[in-house]
Amino acid sequence: MRIDQLRDYCISKKGVTEHFPFDDVTLVFKVMNKMFLITGLNDWEQGVAKMNVKCDPEWAQELRGEYDGVNPGWHMNKKHWNTVTLNADVPDKLALQFIDHSYDLIVDSLPKKMQEIWKNL
Repeated sequence: MRIDQLRDYCISKKGVTEHFPFDDVTLVFKVMNKMFLITGLNDWEQGVAKMNVKCDPEWAQELRGEYDGVNPGWHMNKKHWNTVTLNADVPDKLALQFIDHSYDLIVDSLPKKMQEIWKNL
């Protein structure tokens, strides 16, 4: 996967915006102003494509045991976030499922009023 493919996939989702809230190299994708994916552009430039995505804690543990490219979230709550090294042993199709799962977890956690706004986008 390339960074442009990751970006295009993320911004194609309903209610998603992209930001650089921390610095000019840490790209954050949000749905309804809540983070669901973080990636460092420096890593991509160095040939190490990584992303942090939110994950159900039980599934996160399972994935970490199954894939070398899935690890506890770097600089994140390690119970709820995974750092996924792309183009390693994690197939692109599975990486897209991780993105979808993270997005869905955030949407499901939105207050009802925000979910209604999201539904009407």
